[in-house]
Amino acid sequence: MFESVGTLLGSPWIYALVGLSVLLDVFLPVLPSGVLVITAATAAAAGSGAATGQVPDGVPDILALILSATTASVLGDLVAYRLAWRGGERLDRAISRSRRLTTAQERLGEALARGGGPLVVLARFAPAGRSVVSLIAGAAHRRARDFVPWSALAGLSWAGYSVALGYFGAHWLGTTWLATGVSFLALFGAGAAAAYVMRRPPAQARTS
Repeated sequence: MFESVGTLLGSPWIYALVGLSVLLDVFLPVLPSGVLVITAATAAAAGSGAATGQVPDGVPDILALILSATTASVLGDLVAYRLAWRGGERLDRAISRSRRLTTAQERLGEALARGGGPLVVLARFAPAGRSVVSLIAGAAHRRARDFVPWSALAGLSWAGYSVALGYFGAHWLGTTWLATGVSFLALFGAGAAAAYVMRRPPAQARTS
């Protein structure tokens, strides 16, 4: 598998494929964009000699992979944000019917109003969290300047983490299925932890 992906990595198509997958998974969270990013990073490590401890000649490929995933993540967030902005009333009605989404909307609004959006970064790792945050920010007509910088940081954090899992997993464990499996588990573990933190009520609500 790594040989075939490594061949694809040598062409611009791998970046287009990664970018398209990351762009679309804001609407289709079932797309395995993180799995694809990790696999591509593992293949890049195999081609660069990272698995054998040699000088990583393929670092530009790794940087391009991070840039592709980050850019697509931000673009996908913006598309969802703008669509929700235009259809805000209908989305507001849908959100109001869900207690969980209403709570998420309130927490996001408070975070952005305070000038900070760690919740946006955290949500990027949680399953479907990116979709919820982007749609809620648009539906609530949050200012783009409050949302976009945190979206960019979230995309970069997620892309860097996913690529690092694949690249360093291959460096430590070799380009094997074991390395890929461990990387996948680490990605899913981060998602589960992020989802758990997001489900917890705010500190004020717990102490009141």
